[in-house]
Amino acid sequence: MSYIAPIIPENAPFTAAQRAWLNGWLAAYLGPAGAANAPASSIAPAAAPEAVEDFPWHDPSVALDERLRLAEGRAPARLLMAAMAQLDCGQCGYLCETYAEALASGAEKSLTRCVPGGKETARVLKELIEAPPVATRPASRQPSPPPGAEREGPAAQRREGEVGAGARGTAPARFDRALKLNRDGSEKDTRHVVFRLDRSDLAYEVGDSFGVHAANCPELVEAVIERLGGRGGDDVDCPDGTRCSLREALTLVCDIARPSDEAVEVLASRAPDQDESQRLQALAEGYPGAQPEDADLLDLLLAFPSARPPVQELVSALGVLQPRLYSIASSPKMVRGEVHLTVAAVRYEKHGRRRKGVASTFLAERAAPGAAVPAFIRRAHDFRLPPDHDAPIIMIGPGTGVAPFRAFLQERRAVGARGRNWLFFGDQHRASDFLYEAEFAAYHRDGLLAQLDLAFSRDQRERVYVQHRMRERSAELWSWLAEGAHLFICGAQAMARDVDAALAAIIARQGKMSLGAAKTYLATLARQQRYQRDVY
Repeated sequence: MSYIAPIIPENAPFTAAQRAWLNGWLAAYLGPAGAANAPASSIAPAAAPEAVEDFPWHDPSVALDERLRLAEGRAPARLLMAAMAQLDCGQCGYLCETYAEALASGAEKSLTRCVPGGKETARVLKELIEAPPVATRPASRQPSPPPGAEREGPAAQRREGEVGAGARGTAPARFDRALKLNRDGSEKDTRHVVFRLDRSDLAYEVGDSFGVHAANCPELVEAVIERLGGRGGDDVDCPDGTRCSLREALTLVCDIARPSDEAVEVLASRAPDQDESQRLQALAEGYPGAQPEDADLLDLLLAFPSARPPVQELVSALGVLQPRLYSIASSPKMVRGEVHLTVAAVRYEKHGRRRKGVASTFLAERAAPGAAVPAFIRRAHDFRLPPDHDAPIIMIGPGTGVAPFRAFLQERRAVGARGRNWLFFGDQHRASDFLYEAEFAAYHRDGLLAQLDLAFSRDQRERVYVQHRMRERSAELWSWLAEGAHLFICGAQAMARDVDAALAAIIARQGKMSLGAAKTYLATLARQQRYQRDVY
């Protein structure tokens, strides 16, 4: 007998996202495999399972205001969590959930650690923390212990799913090389980065991420020391509880690219110029329009010349330099003893200065072959290949988002998986920006890649992106999904939102259903682990 899951009607008093989540949950919970459909005689008495708390807002494609609505009525920590970017990227030193819990408990004071959320997240966090308390329903599980409970600082805590050794939850990985993937004429600098793991206990699976503890740019460090009037060889107490020279602290320990609110407040308190002090205080408190925006420590020292606090006072107030996470681009079954990354070197102009991404340019420019770099593995909990090697997969990963799909293809080749593979890849120009072109072309020729669809946005007058190629292949995409295909997306948030919208439109048209029902279909796929995303 066929089964039709109940659907929340579109005129029910829920938002579209709430309706989609509820419909997906009902489909998964009441579907044919669920206990609700089993004969009464076959259901043995059992103790009621412990309730698992749901986080319907934990989706980076959902807008901030919608996430906050989904968290209405929850405990304060859950409201704070809904204001985060929902990426669990680790740049704050926490996960979205644990950062929110640390703020709610008072263990963490800084409201600006969520880098992807930026000023918008910081502003909402400030409003939520300053709001009068309201009645909320309690969380259904105990909050996670705040970072720092086991070690001296949030960066030192070993988060669930991290693999590594050493005092900071890391193990040394030997940097091998960073080969340029873009060809002449490209506006980008994307590197194929290789680490050797033969002298470490690090081990990974496809889908995992690789965490790198990078060093700040030495030119930036020297410029900060000069503006502070300090001496690089003088010892200081670091914000992570260690003691080292000022130069080492600013290079390896302190986050000088994104000064903490506490550091900005120190500058404000030590600026004798009243106007400078007030402007710095406005920056520290996150007032809209406070300038300079997105300033690093050198920007602040240049913009506010009267702010010259004692060096130790400022260093103690700086945040700890956090590791950067990269999707792994290799299978350990194919490249034994190595881990490969696909890294876009970040360089841009800001406030009249040349700026560099901390970790990306560390890997592209400054890491020396053979150097031991502190690293760890972040386990993927919901970005894994299907256990059924016969299942087809559809991978959508433009730019550096293609990294885990290179690993997926290597893995499927190594295990002899018979399931069909389909890759959508895009970038700016085919002639210069087709990452891993020879490898993917070979996979397409020999049949490992049954389908390879490309979108090079600037090779024609009208911009063409991966979602346009998907729409062109709507009927076949729908056919693959009907045959049980698993969907994977990796890349930037904006791209993921566009792809998600394209998928919903394709499903609605090909499945002859409403857009709301198509979103429910996607939510059900996600519940079944058939729609997985690695979004940053």
